[in-house]
Amino acid sequence: MVLSLTQKVDAANIGLMVFSCIVAFILPFEVFLFSYGVLGPLHYLTEIGWLHKKGYFTTGKYDYIFLAFLAFGITLGFLGLSDFFNEVSTGLIYLGFLAALAMVTIKDNSLKAVCIILLVFSTLFIGDSPLYQIFFAVYLPTIIHVFIFTALFIIYGALKNKSPLGFVSVIVFAICAFSFFYFPAGYQPLASMEYIQQSYRGFAMLNQMMLNLFGFTELKGFNEASINAIFNSQSGYMVMRFVAFAYTYHYLNWFSKTSIIQWHKVPKSTLAIVVVLWVASILIYAYDYMVGLKWLFLLSFLHVLLEFPLNYRSVIGIGQEIKGLFVRKQTAISK
Repeated sequence: MVLSLTQKVDAANIGLMVFSCIVAFILPFEVFLFSYGVLGPLHYLTEIGWLHKKGYFTTGKYDYIFLAFLAFGITLGFLGLSDFFNEVSTGLIYLGFLAALAMVTIKDNSLKAVCIILLVFSTLFIGDSPLYQIFFAVYLPTIIHVFIFTALFIIYGALKNKSPLGFVSVIVFAICAFSFFYFPAGYQPLASMEYIQQSYRGFAMLNQMMLNLFGFTELKGFNEASINAIFNSQSGYMVMRFVAFAYTYHYLNWFSKTSIIQWHKVPKSTLAIVVVLWVASILIYAYDYMVGLKWLFLLSFLHVLLEFPLNYRSVIGIGQEIKGLFVRKQTAISK
């Protein structure tokens, strides 16, 4: 049997899921640091270029400028260059997420602008909510972006292409994700724990919040107890394996679809710039991981915010495909 291109990609993705699961289980911290520092920059650079060619999946030609402005403000806050943007950074992520919905569903620019203004005012009433802070500042740009939205892409692709292998990949993805919590095991680091803790500290808050979310701990504040729970406990290894899998497969999934979405079809000069920036980023990460995080923070957050409209398109597409299934079923029954 000759497989179609879509079927080949689905089969490859199943293999990549299993591969990501295995390496994340064996070396969770090391695999994450490698994936984020090596695969991540190339993903940001290539996806932003592809999104630009696709008009960012918004209804307005220049909608993306607002999202880019928000990403720039968040970066100024993260780097400590602006106290104002540091204080409102969570609100900027909130604005980007909900404004993207308006950019996808509303064509009239005036109505779109009114919606965004109302969203700005709404931040005055919810800014003190702990759930608001945790969801938008911690979960949305990290694990929701790389795991939940990736799952939605997989589901949408399976429904749209009506591919049996696509549906199998959805099941395999879920099994891989949940396996880390059902097969606890020790962890023998390949790198020194001092290097791992130093390099990973920019992400440690995510692990702490997830440990609390899953009921493993009740950590309050980031202290010695938090460090021990994240880096030296069975539950900490479970969470880290899940995070490493989610990020690694998120990147590999993007590259596996190259033959379908054709993100590499760009002028040679553009491709050369991408390669130079990618290599420079890898070298910076190798020199000092925290410096690398600062170097690529804008690019990282820019790709997260610019992808929000595509995320909404996927959700809408899933709804339309499911609705189509019911319509076809009802039509068949009526006949």
